[in-house]
Amino acid sequence: MSVGIIGLPNVGKSTLFNALLKKQQAFVANYPFATIEPNVGIVPVPDERLNKLAEITKIEAKMSELPPIKPATVNFVDIAGLVKGASEGAGLGNKFLSHIREVSIIAHVVRAFEDPNIIREGSVGPKEDYEAIETELILADLQTIEAAQSRVKRFARETEKSAIEKLFKGLNEGKPAREIILTPEEQEFAKTFFLLSGKLELIVLNVEEKDYNEKSIEAITQKYKEMLKQVQHDNEENIVVICAKIESDLSELSEAEQKEYLQGLGLKTSGLERLIQKAYQTLGLISFLTAGEKEVRAWTIEKGIKAVDAAGVIHTDFTKNFIKAEVVACEDFIGLGGWKKSRELGKACLEGRDYIMQDGDVVEFKIGS
Repeated sequence: MSVGIIGLPNVGKSTLFNALLKKQQAFVANYPFATIEPNVGIVPVPDERLNKLAEITKIEAKMSELPPIKPATVNFVDIAGLVKGASEGAGLGNKFLSHIREVSIIAHVVRAFEDPNIIREGSVGPKEDYEAIETELILADLQTIEAAQSRVKRFARETEKSAIEKLFKGLNEGKPAREIILTPEEQEFAKTFFLLSGKLELIVLNVEEKDYNEKSIEAITQKYKEMLKQVQHDNEENIVVICAKIESDLSELSEAEQKEYLQGLGLKTSGLERLIQKAYQTLGLISFLTAGEKEVRAWTIEKGIKAVDAAGVIHTDFTKNFIKAEVVACEDFIGLGGWKKSRELGKACLEGRDYIMQDGDVVEFKIGS
């Protein structure tokens, strides 16, 4: 599961990526194509619950220090800037498009700031910039579907033919593949094409420093939500406002200094935290938690997974030898101070293999030999 950071050159992609990694891992320069190979970074998902679980575990287990904390992670990929005509090979188009094909979802960075010192390489305004990239993805997909049409004309099943017809028609009308209505069977077939415009998308608005406060962020979200409605139909929840410059500066500060700085802006969390958490949710991921003396850990699973399959995430043998899962909601676990009280007050429940895991479940798996 990975998130590809895309956009026109010089919209702040690599600055954002470096801030995500909290160190310089991409070569940032005021020049198109400064980042030629995609950079991949494993970024921890912020989760305050883990710190609380560690405190409780230390007390319950009478430990002298906190157990190690291992958060869930998301892979971010910094993909070099696209330009108009990328679908026809302009810039380093085909290479970059292939990198986008490999990621699970897209974080589309749109420039919503003015800076005369930074070249606007192909950039006009937020709406036009968004449309430019979206159009290149749609055109690349159209080429894929046109090639498929000639291949499957004779041998395809009716479901496959209808899927291709719908995709061809929708893409020709300028619709991204994610907005083209297909039956469940057609959707499964469409997945085999790895369509670029079929990927779920976050829109990351990179704003000026003066606009990076709670009041301005809310106003900017509403403003661009209305603008982007004209070119796409995603929910406003998919819009994340950040200031890459401030986030880059914040990443150099201690945690306490970051909190103080954010409070001065009237913000509870950084833009990076909002982006990471939003990406995690958009990927359809949740975390279950384990709390022991060796470690306190968030384990990544897909939403809707069963207890027996979640156990297999820890170790494959756990699936085969699964007996039960003892589960407590994280809020109850924290509120009651750990396993002992949770069990005494009936908040810890023994669940079978078909139990559907919930985000924040604190779990102990009962495994046979």
